[in-house]
Amino acid sequence: MIVTKRRQFIALATASVFAPYVARGAASRTLRFIPQSDVTALDPVWTSVYVTRNHGYLVFDTLYGQDEAFGIQPQMADGATTEQSGLIWRIRLRDGLFFHDMTPVLARDCVASIKRWARRDPFGHTLMANTDELSAADDKTILFRLKLPFPLLPEALGKVGINMLPIMPERLANTDPFKQVTEMVGSGPFQFVTDERVVGSRVVYKRFEGYRPRENGLASCTAGPKVAYFDRVEWNVIPDPATAAAAMQRGEADWWEQPSFDLMPIMQKAPDLRSSVVEVTGNIGLLRMNQLYPPFDNPAIRRALLLALNQADYMQAIAGDARDAWRADVGFLAPGMPMTSDVDMTQITGPRDVERARQEIKQAGYAGEPVVVMSPSDYPRINALANVAADMLTRCGLNVDLQEMDWGSVIQRRASKAPPAKGGWSVFFTTLTGADMSNPATNLALGGNGAAGWFGWPTAPKLEELRHAFLAEPDPAKQKQISHDIQAQAFVDVPFLPLGEFFQPTVQRKELVDTLKGLSLFWNVKRA
Repeated sequence: MIVTKRRQFIALATASVFAPYVARGAASRTLRFIPQSDVTALDPVWTSVYVTRNHGYLVFDTLYGQDEAFGIQPQMADGATTEQSGLIWRIRLRDGLFFHDMTPVLARDCVASIKRWARRDPFGHTLMANTDELSAADDKTILFRLKLPFPLLPEALGKVGINMLPIMPERLANTDPFKQVTEMVGSGPFQFVTDERVVGSRVVYKRFEGYRPRENGLASCTAGPKVAYFDRVEWNVIPDPATAAAAMQRGEADWWEQPSFDLMPIMQKAPDLRSSVVEVTGNIGLLRMNQLYPPFDNPAIRRALLLALNQADYMQAIAGDARDAWRADVGFLAPGMPMTSDVDMTQITGPRDVERARQEIKQAGYAGEPVVVMSPSDYPRINALANVAADMLTRCGLNVDLQEMDWGSVIQRRASKAPPAKGGWSVFFTTLTGADMSNPATNLALGGNGAAGWFGWPTAPKLEELRHAFLAEPDPAKQKQISHDIQAQAFVDVPFLPLGEFFQPTVQRKELVDTLKGLSLFWNVKRA
């Protein structure tokens, strides 16, 4: 009751501020969107959070796109040819490509963009490790000379997940990938409106009149023609779910990306709103441990936590008892995908034993080090995961220091390699889509390349060896076997704890039609 009254108060208190604020964008040519959180980082190479990726697809175009069936199709590329049994790739750019400053997109811009992206993305890192030369053969041709055949090259350049490969001007792409690019000049269907940016509150995009969509194919996820039907897209950040729900009910917003599950019954009763699942491959919760420092540099301690892990606890904290909205039998790859494995899954689905976990952690030599758990107070579903995990870790005998902060601070701090006691961290939480975790190539959390890898920096030579074997294998049947081996090894190395899968609904006004599936995309959608 207290929580309900607090939300009602917040909704009433903010209504007078929000209503005139969105009224400026109330014209039918403006799409008013409530994102999952603020875009605290604008560079989709520097960070791997989904809100930044979604922003990236508005501003930046990609060489390849991925359709709803996971097929890779040329996007900025007109096509590609191979020579010498796949050791040479020539990717030809299509005509009519311009950046937002109206300079033409050239092959050298793409080369610089690929090189920058590859230093942060595990799939890209593997591609470049297998590349002898990446260059611009001419203004329209990107040239790869490979050491060994790499049949998944287009999949690497066009995957929809994090980190996306944004094509930007060479002068920006030459920025150190461990520093953010802050000047948003892309060649995508929308332009970032810098002077209307209000940190923590508002992000605005306008249609790029110089954008030329593909002339053929069907729009499907990030593939096919990207036709922008709205003049403006306004992201209005509303951290409180009740306030966001009120904005949708009053007609002050068109699309709420991630409504909380407890408010869905109210949303579904509204006559002018509809709910659906856009990220149809689901969202998988992850507990990611910092493996540079104790206690999680010890694989025995990481393995012990598997004994206490109850995925249902985490999924109920997000989605409640709606059993059609979540599942608790998730391994290191997304369920239901061609490469999914059930190897050793009894370690997750079998009986739970917190006391045994506690004993094994003690026997492994845990010395009482503080475990700094980062919890974003302004991101409800991640906050829920953090609170359930803090309780589990405490019951396992760990000295938990639960630190609440905003989501922007989490994504800044998780990049720090400082010791936990000196401003670093021990555990953070996130979600990855089923598409991102569909196979070992795209699942960045399965890497084991240490300091060059994703936040948490696990060093797992055998796991990394198996990932490279998967990437080099063209036979799907043999890929499947390698995926089994990877899952078995992941239960040894434990690069992360999978926390279950849920299917996040989105809510839109019924007058919005033709929304694409896969992620929150702003082309193709229109107002009926």
